Amino acid sequence: MKLKKFCALICATLFINSTALSAENESPSEIKADEIDYDMDSGKIAASGSVFMRHEEKAAQNPENNVPSEVNADNVDYDMNTGVVTAEGNVLLKYGNDRATGGRAMYNTNTKEAYLIGNVIVIREDLKLTCDSLQNDGYGHMQADGNVYAVQTIAPNSEYPNGDTRTFKGDHVDYYPDEKKHVIIPTGGIVTSNNDGNFTANYMEGWLDEEYFVGTGDVHIVSPPREMEGGGDRIDYYARQNGKAVLTGNAWVIQKNNTMRGNKLTVYLAENQKDIKSDVQSRKNVLPHEVLQDTPFK
Repeated sequence: MKLKKFCALICATLFINSTALSAENESPSEIKADEIDYDMDSGKIAASGSVFMRHEEKAAQNPENNVPSEVNADNVDYDMNTGVVTAEGNVLLKYGNDRATGGRAMYNTNTKEAYLIGNVIVIREDLKLTCDSLQNDGYGHMQADGNVYAVQTIAPNSEYPNGDTRTFKGDHVDYYPDEKKHVIIPTGGIVTSNNDGNFTANYMEGWLDEEYFVGTGDVHIVSPPREMEGGGDRIDYYARQNGKAVLTGNAWVIQKNNTMRGNKLTVYLAENQKDIKSDVQSRKNVLPHEVLQDTPFK
């Protein structure tokens, strides 16, 4: 078979139409690089040196969903037939306002599936996530593995006039950004609020948009602003409700020299609530709480 190849050495630019889609929904791509090899018979492209690739969706039925994707890397291989992009070296992926970086990546321009490995950093809205590797199935499910650490910046609001910084970390995290930013840490981890403190558990999940978190199994909370720690079988943490933490199942709380135990204890961790502070002072540092049953503390 006669090999048909274009090779450009300085600031090469190549415009193509993906043959994997119908003529009605052709998706043009643009590739810029120091060097580009294009095999027209196989539909494969190899680009190297400051590679920039832009793939623009042209979905006739839903033009409002046309979001361009970009790939930047030292080296890129692109198969026009499958839509698969393989990138290596200083990889930067962009999809709309989302950003992801890593050492190597595979990205499917048709399905939006992506896999990154090596010092991965993902930025989406107010969340920044770092990990060893990350996989996106293209349907709103991300899986992060290895030294997962995420930071969410909360803007100043009525509950937190100075805002807040919340973090979560674990060995494996499932993230569903389109489902109220649902986070699952199945093997346990730690959730931290700069204002309220932190809690750990064997299994954790939360909905970042609702600022609501759940932990089960060997729950332990620490609140430096309250000089308090506690634990139980389960915790429900409502950041928007004065940092409300509901401990259930063998629940216990210690603050200074005061200890409380019960089947269900509710404490308020937010430091800036004046009504809670006055309640603490009037009761000689007894925790603000609700004891619902099975406890002598009434």
